Amino acid sequence: MSDKAGLFRPDSLSEALHLLATVPDSRPLAGGASLIAMINARIVEPAALVSVTQIAELRGIRVSPSGEIVIGASTRHRDIAEETRLSGTLAVVPDAAGQIASATIRNMGTIGGSIAHADPGLDFPPALVAAGAVVEVASTAGRRRIPIVEFFVDWYATALSPGEIVVAVHLPKPKPGVGLYLKHRRVAGDFAIVSIALSRALDGETHIAVGGCGPTPVASAEADRILSCSTSGAALAQAGEVLTALADPVDDVRGTAEYRRLLIPRMLRRAMFDAAAKSAA
Repeated sequence: MSDKAGLFRPDSLSEALHLLATVPDSRPLAGGASLIAMINARIVEPAALVSVTQIAELRGIRVSPSGEIVIGASTRHRDIAEETRLSGTLAVVPDAAGQIASATIRNMGTIGGSIAHADPGLDFPPALVAAGAVVEVASTAGRRRIPIVEFFVDWYATALSPGEIVVAVHLPKPKPGVGLYLKHRRVAGDFAIVSIALSRALDGETHIAVGGCGPTPVASAEADRILSCSTSGAALAQAGEVLTALADPVDDVRGTAEYRRLLIPRMLRRAMFDAAAKSAA
């Protein structure tokens, strides 16, 4: 149904998908933390909004029979930050959620809206890359799953096709280990200048993603392999060089591209030291 021109409030996912497929230039609206800011900045100017907040299927966190953790797209940041089942190697996700903006934004924003707008300065993208997430999307044509590393494709651009929306984020069964999110910012609540998302299992398997240093999170199978085999000073330096070479940061009000490149290896070392301390605790 529509309560006023340009705003629709469907009660089911199928109704929402039908509206997005048939109403010209329509966009889904969840918490609005990302979309409203983009509308105010005139980055996007949709003619109609389809609110998905009333769709129960898109809310909440559950564990599948295989142990996979499924987060509904309309789940609030605050609920993810407090989710105890996101532990071990998946702890990077609630750690990132707890550092998003302010309490007001965390109470309003949703994981689906956050990743669908693909702002490279946001906290969820690198955390989900480090965690090995898969994004489930749907349209009137059906559903499909997209590995998170393929979901983000450019500045504010994703692999979503017209009429598709994010319905869930799937995370692998957590392994014993540690996950953390390290964020360098000017002031509390600001976007990251550089962030490091780390997921490290007890057997040494390590996954790293860097945020704020390009159009998409910076990740490297080579850097992961290096750190999975060794955490020596030489290994940390080598992995830092690999990630820095892949970064494509820009100059902005928060820092220069060169400053961001200098931060990557330094923050990587700190993240690995913090992870070792957590593992030892």
